[in-house]
Amino acid sequence: MIKRYTREAMGRIWTEENKFQTWLLVEILVCEALAKIGQIPKKAAQNIRKNARFSVERINAIESETKHDVIAFLTNVEETVGPNAGYIHLGLTSSDILDTAMAVTLREASRLILEGCKRLMLALKRKAMAHKHTVMVGRSHGIHAEPITFGLKLALWYEEMRRNRRRMEQAMETIGVGKISGAVGTYANISPGVEAYVCRKLRLKPAAISNQIIQRDRYAEYFTTLAIMASTIEKMAVEIRHLQRTEVLEAEEYFSKGQKGSSAMPHKRNPIGCENLSGLARLVRSNAAAAMNNIPLWHERDISHSSVERVIAPDSTILIDYMLSRMTGIIRNLVVYPKRMQQNLELTRGLIFSQQILLALAKRGVSRQAAYNMVQKQAMQAWKKKKDFKELVLNDSDIRNYLKPDEIERLFDAKAQLRHVNTIFARVFE
Repeated sequence: MIKRYTREAMGRIWTEENKFQTWLLVEILVCEALAKIGQIPKKAAQNIRKNARFSVERINAIESETKHDVIAFLTNVEETVGPNAGYIHLGLTSSDILDTAMAVTLREASRLILEGCKRLMLALKRKAMAHKHTVMVGRSHGIHAEPITFGLKLALWYEEMRRNRRRMEQAMETIGVGKISGAVGTYANISPGVEAYVCRKLRLKPAAISNQIIQRDRYAEYFTTLAIMASTIEKMAVEIRHLQRTEVLEAEEYFSKGQKGSSAMPHKRNPIGCENLSGLARLVRSNAAAAMNNIPLWHERDISHSSVERVIAPDSTILIDYMLSRMTGIIRNLVVYPKRMQQNLELTRGLIFSQQILLALAKRGVSRQAAYNMVQKQAMQAWKKKKDFKELVLNDSDIRNYLKPDEIERLFDAKAQLRHVNTIFARVFE
């Protein structure tokens, strides 16, 4: 039975101990399959399952001489099995073991990543519900645009994480493929039935066709999925970093008692968690590029992909597991300042309602261009002279020809612009 690990043990999946244990499991299953079809004695397969062991230290010692990790592994295992050792690795090539075991390992890692997605989505949903109607200014190009709610921002992230979860499920399916087909994928010295047995036991699908390896477009899809997820996490991190800027300060990372922000400036409260996540996302994205470069190999296989995957497979899965956990904690403990959001909403003295005036004029028969010019004229006055936009509109005779004072007053109500928040939430969460 394949070991199951808790979320906190993602690193254990990538230990040498677990790697060799998974290799051994594949080798044992191949022996069982060979015994079932009469190619090796059943007692030999039973003896191999009972007695096959390995020592990481011994394997490393052998590899220092052989310069080949699979041969070192097999040599050590053969030492523990005795006379039946000759039946191990019968008709196989190294990649039969390496790639099939890697599929098992990546699926195990994927389960933990999917659990992390679930926890982050739950944190986002709870925070979104709590701030469903917390009004704040929406920004485009970094400039105040129109009112939104903080809950909508969080709901947007939730929906994106749902897409990431679906991508991860698909990537897990794509990567969950084994091959026991020999040196160039022709089953010259092993039966396809052996491959089918091993994959069934490991809950993998047999590759429909392979050469010496599982094709690396599968890996590229997997690591690109992790890169997209990392980019979503960074998207949240960058937004929180912006919201924590002193000039904005609408939300900030929780700052615990005794925490220090700067060795020089005692007043600093920095968004270090989000900054860390922005940096780590760059690593995961660069690893995805490396995975894509592994797709084109020489003929039926070369080894240029191997060194890359020894780095990116543990690194990217461990990083994503950590990033999901770190962002979940940040969202859960995020400090939100609704009063500051309201202050910033009013910072431009009503300019965020300019489109409402424009549309109201258009509905009264004013051409769009003429209406735009009328509204922009007063908007620019509000910008330059720091005057109240509503007062300027109320005192504009051209606008007043079309809109009554009470109509203008209603156009400056943020609630009217946010009347569909419940509909959006229903679509996202229900």
